[in-house]
Amino acid sequence: MRRVLVTGGAGFIGSHLIHDLLADGDAVVCLDNLFSGRRENIEPYLSHEAFTFIEHDVCDPIPSMQLDQIYHLACPASPPHYQFDAVKTRKTNFHGTLNVLELARTTGARLLFASTSEVYGDPEVHPQPESYRGNVNITGIRSCYDVGKMDAEGLCFDFMRQYGVDHRVIRIFNTYGPNMRVDDGRVVSNFVAQALKGEDLTIYGDGSQTRSFQFVSDLVRGMKLAMAKDGLTGPINIGNPGEFTIRELAEKILEAIPSSTSRVVFLPLPADDPTQRKPDISQAMSTLGWRPTVQLDEGLRRTIAYFEAVLRGQEDGSLGSVSRMDPAAV
Repeated sequence: MRRVLVTGGAGFIGSHLIHDLLADGDAVVCLDNLFSGRRENIEPYLSHEAFTFIEHDVCDPIPSMQLDQIYHLACPASPPHYQFDAVKTRKTNFHGTLNVLELARTTGARLLFASTSEVYGDPEVHPQPESYRGNVNITGIRSCYDVGKMDAEGLCFDFMRQYGVDHRVIRIFNTYGPNMRVDDGRVVSNFVAQALKGEDLTIYGDGSQTRSFQFVSDLVRGMKLAMAKDGLTGPINIGNPGEFTIRELAEKILEAIPSSTSRVVFLPLPADDPTQRKPDISQAMSTLGWRPTVQLDEGLRRTIAYFEAVLRGQEDGSLGSVSRMDPAAV
């Protein structure tokens, strides 16, 4: 039985990863300060004999424990959450990653660091390969996250060169699915929640900017393959190369919710919002044998079903029972 630490494990992605790790027979320690993660996401596992939850901030020294693997996911990932306290976001990216790397160094655990496609900024190369160094505004309002992740990536490589820490860096592209918060602030959750509540779907800019949308189960499979691959350091892109405009996404969601009375409205584009985003996944395919399998229409169907249940729970005053839904069941 491997002993695995998942930082940020009560978050959207972390909770799906924990589900799969426990199903694999691993002993899992979830460490989360519950700033953007939710206890409801991990509640199904609290009684599991192989699961331990530690409410803790990675910016503080991490308790010593015996570990074989560490998945380091801890950091708010949506603009409303990471811009809420930009200084704290930077501290989480640097000090939090430093603490996790020190733990990996002392325990000999293999580390996977969850970086982001945001390190490419508003890219001038399309699609984005791992060799592209990006076009990031280092003093902009998003820099607490994207520059913070760049700094954390570099720290991982410094620990490898200086201390021999066995690490791998993955760059995660836009991911969606069950266990997202209704107030997550990212485009899929925003549109689905707005459509289900009959509110205007808010498109920032003219909707021509593009994104690539990856269902969470594809990401978790890629993460596990990256962790298992000997000699991998990365960085390596994990994302779905299917590319859609934001307006196309809004139309797909409205088509999938025919009862919705929502309309599309357009608002000013936020600063530094990228105009294009699409991963080059050649490395993931050749090195890991990985490619996404869940197409956008199917992923949206499963995500909408989850959000419908969550919103019904809010209306009934029973959000907790709905949120405890097994993420594999929708």
